[in-house]
Amino acid sequence: MSVATGGFREVTDQNGRVYRIGETPHDIMRRPRWLMVWLPWLGMLGISISEYAFGAAEETLHKSHGWASIHIFWMLGVWVFFQAATAYPAGRLRESGKLSARNAMLLGALFAFFGYLALSHAPHVIFAYIGFGMFGGIGAGLVYATCVNMVGKWYPERRGGKTGFVNGAFAYGSVPFVYLFTSAMDVSNYTVILDLVGLYVLAAVGISGFFFKDPPKNWWPAHVDPLKLQADPRATRSLLKNPPAVKQFTPREAIRQPVLPLMWLCLLMTSGINIFGIAFQVPFGKEMGFAAAIAATGASLKAIVNGTGRGVIGWISDRYGRRQTLVFVCVVLGSAQFLLLWAGMAHNLVFFLIFSMISGFGGGAIFPLFAAMTADYFGENNNASNYGMVYSGKVISGLFGSGMGAVVVGAWGYPGAFVMAGSIGIVAGVLALFLRQPGRKSPHKVLVTADPKPVSREVVDDPA
Repeated sequence: MSVATGGFREVTDQNGRVYRIGETPHDIMRRPRWLMVWLPWLGMLGISISEYAFGAAEETLHKSHGWASIHIFWMLGVWVFFQAATAYPAGRLRESGKLSARNAMLLGALFAFFGYLALSHAPHVIFAYIGFGMFGGIGAGLVYATCVNMVGKWYPERRGGKTGFVNGAFAYGSVPFVYLFTSAMDVSNYTVILDLVGLYVLAAVGISGFFFKDPPKNWWPAHVDPLKLQADPRATRSLLKNPPAVKQFTPREAIRQPVLPLMWLCLLMTSGINIFGIAFQVPFGKEMGFAAAIAATGASLKAIVNGTGRGVIGWISDRYGRRQTLVFVCVVLGSAQFLLLWAGMAHNLVFFLIFSMISGFGGGAIFPLFAAMTADYFGENNNASNYGMVYSGKVISGLFGSGMGAVVVGAWGYPGAFVMAGSIGIVAGVLALFLRQPGRKSPHKVLVTADPKPVSREVVDDPA
């Protein structure tokens, strides 16, 4: 039976999973699929400022509005709460067809812009909690969830490196703004600067999101045969180390798998450490006697390595396996907290900057690993919802990393807080050893070298 132009073929593997093959990205969206890497990257670049540069703005916000420092740190915790809590409902709306990827991005851009207006013009701290913390967090959550899942859907055969690259923009996109908030923003110009930053976010997210489009359910690139080993060595190596999910798990089915709550707990612990570092790196550096510019440099290096490390670690996980890489990252993240504390207490500038970068590397690498691992374990069709459940661990970690972090620092000082953070990272690494893909009995026999007589259907509908 001949296949019409724009048609596709569905094949079913020995586990019952369906793959839709035959369509090119041009058939689906009239554009090459590499755009679905660079456009999400630009969107993530825009929203990175709210989380990773916020600590650098704390002093100016305190002086200009008269808000207590603990209020400002709790405000970041509220932002993280809503940013993470948005992922699951946003995923459900997208997968049900009620919210397109484009509309999710445009709505996220408007909400994020409103958050910066609230920071600059709020007459009372409660308005900043609502405007920046709630609306800004929801906007960032819409953008984050849409961008991360978009790239994973378009690159199911090599999602680690691509997801890491896009995810990395969520960190290093903030670097210029760390210096801007630390060195240039003061009580005389903070409203103008924050308003302009809001406009930048609106433009970056809105323009990139306008061109977003999801592939069809079960889509698989035509040049990668999902049923047998390939001539493409990159895809083969990645699929051997990170085999496709045995089926497309619905959220209800995924939550019943013991591995999902364990992933949730690991992400909660590691992201809490990451947020603690984001919120307190600059204040800790200043208290240890480093100049504000040096403390800002440490935070910037942390953000740069945090972001670029996500792409590198995603590529490494494609080659050596998601779980093995995650264990390594957790140990690095935990150890870095002890080393960073030592460098600060010793007033050693060189090691303070080095361990800031190592901490940033570990703190950033966890997110693309969990994003890619969720699709590896539960499939791409419902990944927005399934990853939303895993990512919701950040809901709690945001409050503990920033708000409760301020409480712990006040009660035990920085030594107690950093020792606690480091210990949590090591425990997370131990828990990660127990992560296993659900439903796959033989982890070493993933792909076969011959076609195992799959069920095959040729379809001639135009998917566009």
